[in-house]
Amino acid sequence: MLDGFSETALLRIAIGVAAVILFAVILFTSRKKPEQGKRTASPRAEASGPRQEPTLREMMQADADTGDRAAAIADSELDLLEKTLAGESVPDRRPAAAPTAGARPDENFDKVVSLFLAARAGQSLQGPDLVVAAEKAGLVYGHMNIFHRLVDNHPEQGPIFSVANLVKPGAFDMAHIQDLRTPGISFFMALPGPMSALDAWDAMLPTAQRMAELLDGVLLDDERNALGRQRIAHLREDLRNYDRQQQQWDLRTTR
Repeated sequence: MLDGFSETALLRIAIGVAAVILFAVILFTSRKKPEQGKRTASPRAEASGPRQEPTLREMMQADADTGDRAAAIADSELDLLEKTLAGESVPDRRPAAAPTAGARPDENFDKVVSLFLAARAGQSLQGPDLVVAAEKAGLVYGHMNIFHRLVDNHPEQGPIFSVANLVKPGAFDMAHIQDLRTPGISFFMALPGPMSALDAWDAMLPTAQRMAELLDGVLLDDERNALGRQRIAHLREDLRNYDRQQQQWDLRTTR
């Protein structure tokens, strides 16, 4: 009986000692591990100090700076477009950038001919419809964020004519084209251009008429009057005379 009791007691003591040792090992190793869910800073981060989150004031200042830059760009584009429509020759003061579709080789011109496509009373032209109509009419989106008709296979010669939004700054913002609503658009060609004035007119007028049909708009002349046959004939004659003068000038300068 004593031997049996001694063996049982020794077994219980051994099990108890083993449990104590195992508990001590678990306790020691758990203290060495980082707390669950807690990120430890890397040596590089500790050396450079704690990470500083931007304050509300700093974020507001960054937003203001971005808005100021966007406003400056829009003002620059508007200034160039208004002077182009007014027939003023102004050098492009913007930083040089990669050529884009519709950019003129130079800013030298002495005449601007324009037409207007206006929405009917109580209506407006919708951005998505404008894009579809421009594509069907053979226009490309490019320089100054407006549409252009280019010379086939020679886009480097500049636009035959261009199409701008009547709402300042005159551009079409493709990022928000779904929300665009405008009372009208402007077709304009700066002369001299990549082809004769009369040929350019014969390209611009049918395009404007086609887009007026697609958009159910009203075509107006440069004085915002309805564009009738008599006015078209007068404009064609004026452009024919312009081409004659240009030819005479070219002959004098080549002698």
